[in-house]
Amino acid sequence: MSTEEQRLTPLREKIDSLDAQILDLLTQRAKTAQEVGHIKGGFSSPVFRPERERQVVARLQDMNAGPILLDGIAAIWREIMSACRALEARQTIAYLGPVGTFSEQAAQTYFGQSITGLPCASIDEVFKSVEKGAAQFGVVPVENSSEGAISRTLDLLLDSPMQISGEVVLPIRHHLLSKSGKLDGVTTVCAHAQALAQCQQWLSQHAPQLKREAVSSNAEAARMAASDPSVAAIAGDPAQLAYGLQAVALQIQDDPHNRTRFVVIGNYLCQSTGNDQTSLVLSVDNQPGAVHRLLAPLAKHDVSMNRFESRPARKGTWEYHFYIDIAGHADDAKVAKALIELQTTAAFYKKLGSYPRSAI
Repeated sequence: MSTEEQRLTPLREKIDSLDAQILDLLTQRAKTAQEVGHIKGGFSSPVFRPERERQVVARLQDMNAGPILLDGIAAIWREIMSACRALEARQTIAYLGPVGTFSEQAAQTYFGQSITGLPCASIDEVFKSVEKGAAQFGVVPVENSSEGAISRTLDLLLDSPMQISGEVVLPIRHHLLSKSGKLDGVTTVCAHAQALAQCQQWLSQHAPQLKREAVSSNAEAARMAASDPSVAAIAGDPAQLAYGLQAVALQIQDDPHNRTRFVVIGNYLCQSTGNDQTSLVLSVDNQPGAVHRLLAPLAKHDVSMNRFESRPARKGTWEYHFYIDIAGHADDAKVAKALIELQTTAAFYKKLGSYPRSAI
């Protein structure tokens, strides 16, 4: 046995012993989770409570003395809780498909791997799947740091009875992919319109000869590239792996800090965690100073506004709906007071949900 092996063998044996202890503890945790599930089942309580899981992770991160990073703690316990949750009932999560999209990655990042994914052909279909009960939750993109709001998601949030019960923010890393890993014979690059916009400078500089074609998703572009050598796709790691493509160039997004925010929709109403956000849709009469008066209750009650987005009200009268994210939960004292006043000043008021904020 070499000197290296002599030094490594006892450490490996220690790791094996620790792994056995961890597995035993995980088994005990899973059995306890099953007991919790039996009690909740008797009261028809929901299987998934995002605010509870957020509190579990936050407590463990506070206890963490290292060397595992906080993100690592979150990732480990997300999968532990996902596996335990699946023992109660495996959750079906709708997302913008097909397999390999960033929406699927967002769903797995939020719920863990122990779910049943339901890929949908459109954002509309994600909403319909949850509304009809085919899925317990849906995950949809709502805004990108480079290209702004996803208009269709905003429109559907306005009209749908679904609540926002969570959010997840993903770093978006776009790659140029083809079947061979080269551009020989490639004439067209396909991607979702948002991805093409996020990579337009790179494409203009490095591949100006390629025709750009918008398709329903980056994963659909990857599927096309896998079957047609004349097509290259812009997509991320999940799609590259799902469709067996090779990278022509990595991370071609124009903004190195490119991120997309996704929201989780469903019927669940989250309780306060102490680190929440409330999303609203408001409108005002078309009068001088109306928007200023509308937002005055937020300043009055010291409520911070994290986001303000306007969308045409689709009435043909130049009226607008304002999508607003504010810090805090609707049940928090100062937020509750501000919301009461907002309802008296707004011509239209809808609360989309109060939910735990993303860690990113």
